[in-house]
Amino acid sequence: MALLQDDPHTTPAVGAPDSVTDSVTDAPAVTEAPEAAPSEGSLARAREVLAAHPVADGHNGLARAIWSAPWSDIELGESTLDTDIPRLRAGGVGAQFWSLHPEEAAGCAVSGVLENIDHVRAMVAAYPEALRIALNSGEVGDARCCGRIASLLGPAEAPAIGSSLGTLRALHALGVRVLTLTGVTWAPPTGLTRFGQEVVREMNRVGMLVDLSGTAPATMHATLTVSRAPVILTRSGAHAVTPHPANAPDDVLAALRENGGLCMVPFDAARTGPAVRDVADHLDHVRSLAGPGCVGLSGTYDTGTVHPGALRDAGSYPYLIAELLDRGWPEADLARLTWENLQRVLRDAEFTARAAQERRSPSTARVEDLDA
Repeated sequence: MALLQDDPHTTPAVGAPDSVTDSVTDAPAVTEAPEAAPSEGSLARAREVLAAHPVADGHNGLARAIWSAPWSDIELGESTLDTDIPRLRAGGVGAQFWSLHPEEAAGCAVSGVLENIDHVRAMVAAYPEALRIALNSGEVGDARCCGRIASLLGPAEAPAIGSSLGTLRALHALGVRVLTLTGVTWAPPTGLTRFGQEVVREMNRVGMLVDLSGTAPATMHATLTVSRAPVILTRSGAHAVTPHPANAPDDVLAALRENGGLCMVPFDAARTGPAVRDVADHLDHVRSLAGPGCVGLSGTYDTGTVHPGALRDAGSYPYLIAELLDRGWPEADLARLTWENLQRVLRDAEFTARAAQERRSPSTARVEDLDA
């Protein structure tokens, strides 16, 4: 079913990078490296694993990309995009966070996020046999049982709420479940201001996940100290493996174990390297420091990034799982990586929210009172 029809022979324009941190100018240059293809046996086993334990992916910009295109039909397939329904099925994707990051020139941040919420909901409504909106862990599981890809709203960028906790609650009411703490004065590179701490507490109270991707290490540590719910990094690798400024340092990864958070390693050649084995190196490193319960996957498809080797589109997840099988990852750890860890984080955030709502009312704090 076509979402937009104008001139079907015009090549769709894929969206620009989602944020400044997605295209850092001082990142190391990326060159394509040849790599050996996995054996047919490993690929077949990988597909079996994904059939039993589908991917819950942390970041995809498809909704904005197809809205920018003059014509699209992701049900039949779109060769000009990284993502369509046949490739999501082939890749074993069972749940997807759809990015709400506006284009850099979008103007008002909140209107950009509202437009992208509308884009995601329109996309899901256009393909109801494949996609279903999910607002909590139970609905994610229900979508999977019905053979649909659970569609979660987020991450959004913190400038969308400005300095208003009421706007934060309004976005949560509209379905937003992840907010990235970048681009605001109350989450500077030095940590969190008093108002920033109150934002994190209110996110815990309503059940919105804190995304630390692209934040400074001091901000990561400050958030981990304040948050009573698990935090996530929707698209961050290990800085010790690839020293990209958006990757997480080892002390943050180690702290995720106690927090119960989740580092979702991106398929982004600038952050994780040009080959499948490089992404696997990041996953090995995160698993060793944070534990097998704190590592996940983030395709970062249709965000304007260059993808490593065989991980060129949303149908490529079996190539990574085959690499991890060849490295000796047990199926239990692969199940955590692909599906169980994100479901656990969602459940824990929902439990924390219910407990917090019994203790405190919606916060009325104002930035001018706390950060004067």
